[in-house]
Amino acid sequence: MTSRTVFFNIIRFFFLIIFQVLILNHINLGGYINPYFYIYFILLLPFSTPRWMLLVLSFILGIGIDIFTNTIGLNAAACVLMGFARPFVISAISSGPESLIGETPSLRSQGMKWFLYYAIILVLVHHISLFYLEIFRLTEFFATFVRILLSSTFTLMLVLISEYTFASSK
Repeated sequence: MTSRTVFFNIIRFFFLIIFQVLILNHINLGGYINPYFYIYFILLLPFSTPRWMLLVLSFILGIGIDIFTNTIGLNAAACVLMGFARPFVISAISSGPESLIGETPSLRSQGMKWFLYYAIILVLVHHISLFYLEIFRLTEFFATFVRILLSSTFTLMLVLISEYTFASSK
């Protein structure tokens, strides 16, 4: 990893936490759509990030959101699970190391199909764990499942909009 990559990831980390806490946490459409765009940080970490660092950064990101939202570890747990699943998802959807073009996962370097599979799987891992840990009962299983689908769709839309915005500016 270059120092430039580290610098941009530090800026991205703080920007996404601030954006999530100050703006996105106040969007709650009918109690069913809650965008969790801060996980974009985990999605864009370089391929070369060691697994231990991926888990530590995921935890710090999640606990940072938990501190501001008073959710006592829910986001940290969901982020760590997402960070844990990330290498497995990358190896499952990639044909080999030669298919991982570029330093970081992106729409531009990996293509639409690869990036969509990657983002959908990891966003669902995060949202399923977050929402079911939050509700922690099966009586509202289907209502929670609808919340997961709607919030995941909205989060994925934000991720794709960001990818198109920043890919076109490079």
